[in-house]
Amino acid sequence: MRQKRKGLLLAYLLVCLLALTGCHGSKGLEVFDIPEEFDEAQQHEITFWAKNDTNMTQVAIYEDAIKGFEALYPNIKVNLRLYTDYSKIYNDVITNIATQTTPNVCITYPDHIATYMTGTNSVVPLDALFEDDKYGLGGSEVRFDSPGRDDIIEQFLGECVLSGRHYAVPFMRSTEACYVNKTYVEALGYTLPETLTWDFVWSVSEAAMAKDEAGNYLVNGQKVLIPFIYKSTDNMMIQMLRQMGAGYSTADGEIEIFNDTTRSLLRTVAEHARSGAFSTFKISSYPANFLNAGQCIFAVDSTAGATWMGPNAPLIDISEDKLVDFEIEVMTIPQFDPDVPQMISQGPSVCVFNKEDPQEVLASWLFAQYLLTNDVQIAYAGTEGYVPVTSKAQSSDAYQDYLARSGENNNEHYDVKIKASRLLLENTQNTFVTPVYNGSASLRSAAGQMIEDVTKAVRRKKTVDDAFIDNLYADMTSLYRLNQRAEQGKGSVGADDLGPLPRASAALIAVLAGTWIVMGAYVLREQTKKKK
Repeated sequence: MRQKRKGLLLAYLLVCLLALTGCHGSKGLEVFDIPEEFDEAQQHEITFWAKNDTNMTQVAIYEDAIKGFEALYPNIKVNLRLYTDYSKIYNDVITNIATQTTPNVCITYPDHIATYMTGTNSVVPLDALFEDDKYGLGGSEVRFDSPGRDDIIEQFLGECVLSGRHYAVPFMRSTEACYVNKTYVEALGYTLPETLTWDFVWSVSEAAMAKDEAGNYLVNGQKVLIPFIYKSTDNMMIQMLRQMGAGYSTADGEIEIFNDTTRSLLRTVAEHARSGAFSTFKISSYPANFLNAGQCIFAVDSTAGATWMGPNAPLIDISEDKLVDFEIEVMTIPQFDPDVPQMISQGPSVCVFNKEDPQEVLASWLFAQYLLTNDVQIAYAGTEGYVPVTSKAQSSDAYQDYLARSGENNNEHYDVKIKASRLLLENTQNTFVTPVYNGSASLRSAAGQMIEDVTKAVRRKKTVDDAFIDNLYADMTSLYRLNQRAEQGKGSVGADDLGPLPRASAALIAVLAGTWIVMGAYVLREQTKKKK
């Protein structure tokens, strides 16, 4: 019986150790080298992780792209896995890096890729692939009309650089827009300027707070009104700081956000949140829902969210009886200096993960490259207020025809959606991106969290003064470990992790701890027996 117990114990330890060795004992993958030839006799099955907002049109575009690619490369099978949230893709990827079970191709964001790179050679740098004569961008052996490197919009391609190398290609791009209830602005006695300014938006928003004796807001005759709602408060803070020339972060990861300009901006947010003129998505809900119900005047959201905006929007989320008819205007986000507009560039990119077989990686790269073809780019851009990432697609007859048919219907050619796309096309030179490094996503979260916390505080009748902001700075530094990031290898990629540890990784650590406890108990027991 004793021998049986020993056998069971040792078996348990062996299983645990094998599991841990497979997950944490790996020394990483070899550096990827481009094969001289793509072996078309070799069968490959690759996985593609993508995100969609339960938009079946987008799903169909992915599926059509896969079918088109597989017809050109019958030896490559592409398996599609869909997510509704980029953070879920991120969590699954960093969990799977440990077991080398990452997808082959993944739609993600550069901030996330910086963390994916904590795995040794886990993400393939693409510079050599870009330039490869046979299989690179516009390569001679590529079986489809691949764009050349010069065809990719330089600003968009630049967003994919980490530590001096390209680790992704852009897939779609958007920016933020301010969707304005022009009817209410004019009812309040104002005229929309050519470019919105922060002073104008705050002034109109405060004027809209006037009520009648029954407690109804004069401008809409309703009990509910939040004149100004911002969807992404991290973008709000980042863009305000950029417009004012204030510090946010250096390229090598030095934290600069906790400055006097940020302090002043937070006081302004507190002032307008206290009056009820300002709120956020996290606190109140989707800006589009309030805008379409006549309960918001300035709704800031991504241009990719244009299909939810306006009384005729194809993707309205509120009941028809709550809709209010109004004239909608699509404008750039508010500016401090309208002569020098600045707005963030955002949108998903595509990275390729390294594998033991270089042929498999090359197959993955070919599929990633296929996502840049005109057919895929134009089709996907038409689903939201995105724009294609290549000049080749943007200048094509098909895309120009799409833009020219603005307002033809309220579906594919919904005018608000196409106006949002034009806004980015006309302002590409005015866009910017934040520095990307391992930890940049945490700083981004802290930027938005400060606005959220200030807005919540004044709603709870708290005083937002210097002492409050000092404590807020300290809380953000601690919560997001920003002091550690500033001290650890500035600019290095791979020294630290972003956000909470995934559950699977936490479970593996728990198994490791449990294994050592059991081993220790076993050794102690055996030694005790020997002494007896």
